[in-house]
Amino acid sequence: MSRRPPRNARPAPREKRGYLAQRPPPAPPAPDGELIYGHRAGLAVLETRPADVLRVGYDRALERELREVIRACSVLEVPCTALSEAELSHLAHSDQHEGLLLQTTPRKFAPPAALAELLVKKRGLAVAFDRVRNPYNIGAVLRTAAFFGVEAALLGAPAPHPALPAQAVRVAEGGAEHLMLCRTTDLADTLGRLRKAGVLVVGAEDYGTSTVASVVQKRPVVLVLGHEREGLSDRVRTQCDAMVAIKGSGHVRSLNVSIAASILIAQLSG
Repeated sequence: MSRRPPRNARPAPREKRGYLAQRPPPAPPAPDGELIYGHRAGLAVLETRPADVLRVGYDRALERELREVIRACSVLEVPCTALSEAELSHLAHSDQHEGLLLQTTPRKFAPPAALAELLVKKRGLAVAFDRVRNPYNIGAVLRTAAFFGVEAALLGAPAPHPALPAQAVRVAEGGAEHLMLCRTTDLADTLGRLRKAGVLVVGAEDYGTSTVASVVQKRPVVLVLGHEREGLSDRVRTQCDAMVAIKGSGHVRSLNVSIAASILIAQLSG
């Protein structure tokens, strides 16, 4: 008859399989840095602000496709590690890393005063987000803005993220690195200050009574985009010099905010 093990005895550890048997899962990045994933997003960071890159991880199965990244890391003397897809997903907290993950120093955001100075000097165009928080929408707008040469993006209240959501940076396909990025905890107040500096503030809303062509006769301009369901807040609306809408058939009341932004940015850039 077999002997029963002591009541307090610990069970024998189960055998580990896969990469977990070889080494523990990689530790998450330092909280004071920023995670950036996505092929084009990562390439844009290495091109525009290489000094901010702390370390890079890439999918060993995509080594041939990522030779440019590996070569850049070698030149910059940045640690560059081949990882499995599972390890990258663990670090990125996402399966949409596209085989590339960067840890950088915290992203730098310009103060609103610098935004006003830039727009007035260049007679430029900026986009502002009023409570838009869907990272796919934010990223798509930033990609469109960079494509059309928009100078800046302003992230508004509620209190902004410490950095752009990593998913937004990925969706922007590198666009986030080609815009001046600003944050404010009081978008209405910041828009008021921009108006005093000579910037035209144009709000986008379903029920706007004007079109871009009818109101925008001068630059600089900031285009304000509202919450996906609620639109612009009352305080922000009072700071807009004009409210514009995109006229459609009427069968559907509104467009997705990123689609509407693409149309309006193209019109403002023309």
